[in-house]
Amino acid sequence: MHNAAFAALGLNWRYLAFEVHPSDLRAAIEGARVMGFVGLNLTVPHKLLALKLVDALDQSAKKWGAVNTIHFEGCDTRNEWLPLREFGVPPLGGESKTTQPPEGGIPNKIRAVGFNTDADAIATALREDLKMELPGAKVLLLGAGGAGRTAALRLAAEKAAELFLINRTRSKAEAVAAEIREQFSSTRLTVGYPKSSVDLLINATTLGLKPGDKLPFDGKQFSLNQARSVYDMIYRPAETPLLRAAKKAGSKTANGLGMLLHQGAKAFEIWTGKPAPLGVMRRALEQNIYGH
Repeated sequence: MHNAAFAALGLNWRYLAFEVHPSDLRAAIEGARVMGFVGLNLTVPHKLLALKLVDALDQSAKKWGAVNTIHFEGCDTRNEWLPLREFGVPPLGGESKTTQPPEGGIPNKIRAVGFNTDADAIATALREDLKMELPGAKVLLLGAGGAGRTAALRLAAEKAAELFLINRTRSKAEAVAAEIREQFSSTRLTVGYPKSSVDLLINATTLGLKPGDKLPFDGKQFSLNQARSVYDMIYRPAETPLLRAAKKAGSKTANGLGMLLHQGAKAFEIWTGKPAPLGVMRRALEQNIYGH
């Protein structure tokens, strides 16, 4: 989606994917810094670790407690921090707005700033794809890792009435519950399954990525008949076992493509300073994931 967006806007930029072991994340960020990268996206399991590895945190990363987007900034001759694109690295066309350093465009001082674009993306995707009214909603959230934690915090901020948190390691779910109670006291929290129906079930686990994966919940404690809507953050495959089962149970369903699109669009705008061509990006994603 990013390369399609760059092409649509006539930007000579490239978006590349790299596998990085968590123990090498610091070195990877440093490597991107010295090579003049404009920014990075981070996926699991890097989002929490990156909080301590960047030089500064945007308000979004501070608020939601995770970093999925890094933006590199350079220090100009007036000692002001500006996006690297302002230095013509890489060129956006036209003249640079600042004095070019003698090294060929890369400033001597560069810092990494961490952002979170996931939280806004999940709220937007739920509204668009499931027509969800988040205030007052009862939600069962499966998974309390980076994505699950961010979703839980955002749902509480949206004034969800009740959250039920499930995680393989119960202590992680309890830690997220404690964090939400401290920040959003009006949202009722339960670490465990609901006894009655919920408006929404969200899968923030990795169960469903592989064809043979089991369903991400305990069928003895919860039935999909209890969920009016089901959202799976996984977008490949387009239909996970959870979504197939939810459709059979009569639930409204959506996969994670909308969340992927909107977090990417926001990152695009942070890096380029230009509005994201959402239609172009959505078509690129659909062609890549669905083949049409």
